[in-house]
Amino acid sequence: MASSFLSCFLPRTFVVLWPLCFGLVFRVRVLRRQKKSTQCLNHPICSSQDLKVKGPLGELALTYPPEVELTEEDSGFLRVRKTVETRRAKEMHGLFRTLTDNMVVGVSKGFEKTLELKGVGYRAMVQGKELVLNLGFSHPVKIEIPDSLKVKVDKKIIIFVSGYDKCEIGQFAATVRKWRPAEPYKRIGVCYSDEIVHRKKGKDRKLK
Repeated sequence: MASSFLSCFLPRTFVVLWPLCFGLVFRVRVLRRQKKSTQCLNHPICSSQDLKVKGPLGELALTYPPEVELTEEDSGFLRVRKTVETRRAKEMHGLFRTLTDNMVVGVSKGFEKTLELKGVGYRAMVQGKELVLNLGFSHPVKIEIPDSLKVKVDKKIIIFVSGYDKCEIGQFAATVRKWRPAEPYKRIGVCYSDEIVHRKKGKDRKLK
């Protein structure tokens, strides 16, 4: 029935060979899928691994997902490898390689982030374990400083945040910045030292 219907629109040679070609393509696809699944199962899927890095500045720990494993070579270098070839494994591979590098650099050299206050009357000071900010509100903003971070204020408008955990430094700096982000018209607010604030043109007053 199908061949008689297709013979009205397709050449006779194609109608005769079409069932064979369809079956061949179908079989090849099935075999390829089975082969791909067996290849994924043959890869060793290890359980989550724990990494601890200790240095002169502190100690950090990280847990790896099953898609990524950490191996130590004979030369002493650490290598992050994928256990399976999937999209998530590729994402985790690059992420945990960067996290591992940040841990090693952090406990040995440390990281630092700088923020600047721009605006009339904007001030910052450290009182004990708190960072006190005057950002034009009716009350001062108090932010608790984590034990692993060191916060210094220079000229009452420049804030230095340093430590060995890069993620915690970035989170604390983002918390300070979110209270008064720099606006694009007068560039007033809290911004990073290397942040570029593109200025917008204000509305022109129409002359009557």
